Amino acid sequence: MRQNYHLFKNGRFERDQNTLRVVTEDDDGPHYLPVENVGALYCYGQLEFNTRALEFLSQQGIVMHVFNWQDYYAGTYMPRKSLVSGRSTVEQALHYAEANKRLPIARAFVTGGAREMISNVQYYARKEPELRSLVDTLEARITEIESADDIDTLRGIEGSIRSEYYTLFRDVTPDELAFSRREFRPPPNEVNSLISFGNSLLYSAILTELYSTHLDPTISYLHEPGDRRYSLCLDLSELFKPLIVDRLIFRLLNRKQLTAADFDSNMNGCLLSDSGRRTFVREFEEVLERTIKHPTLNRHVSYQYLLRLEAYKLHKHVLGDQEYEPFRRWW
Repeated sequence: MRQNYHLFKNGRFERDQNTLRVVTEDDDGPHYLPVENVGALYCYGQLEFNTRALEFLSQQGIVMHVFNWQDYYAGTYMPRKSLVSGRSTVEQALHYAEANKRLPIARAFVTGGAREMISNVQYYARKEPELRSLVDTLEARITEIESADDIDTLRGIEGSIRSEYYTLFRDVTPDELAFSRREFRPPPNEVNSLISFGNSLLYSAILTELYSTHLDPTISYLHEPGDRRYSLCLDLSELFKPLIVDRLIFRLLNRKQLTAADFDSNMNGCLLSDSGRRTFVREFEEVLERTIKHPTLNRHVSYQYLLRLEAYKLHKHVLGDQEYEPFRRWW
């Protein structure tokens, strides 16, 4: 399986014969990346590159994600897709344009995301029984999803579910890192900063996997397609944020792998420090590389590959081959 490489330092990356070379400003290199093993590049520092390097990324099918100084996803360089299908694009668009086709897919995303949130609450309710009431509240909300007869109503239900779910963060994160509600752009405190950064990483990881499918990442069903964003990544991320991002945040904070000292609040908001960002990224990649035995494939697959499998299932649905069932944790 190809690996993701995260570039934190300022400098430049360039093609050096048949590999990629990264030269940093502090002259602690150069570093060479084995292109046959690179899945995606994540760039956080100020990096210079030329068209020769971009052409090489295209030849190798390497996606490059760029983040700005506030840790927000800024954009992606995607090579020309080799997996293109006119029929797939037409069917995907028709499933958006026709309400009777779009609504069931959007419902599946909301239902699947809610179930994953409930799984997280149930995990912590074993030690804190008072959280059982939150489980009941979220399960009651799920019953409202099926009766939603338009996308706006469905998004309203999804927003209510997520708002109630975020109360879990107050109960399971350390008292010294106060969290009252979800806020962003810029995040005002440590927990909000981690949620924003983690969601951006997940969005990018999903986009990387969509590149390896026939799906168009700009055509979505729960989130409205718009300019300058890959809205299908937002749809699919609803299913995986509780498992990949939220559980990671809880673990890092409760095990003191990240503390208040790993954040900087001097930049009109609260952002991870360089060392904190490296810690989070390292642990995020370890989660993506974690494997679990798949009940249908009968083999172990990584969490990252689960993202691609979800895209495959959606693709089969829009082609009429198999009804889409959203991801649900089986372990």
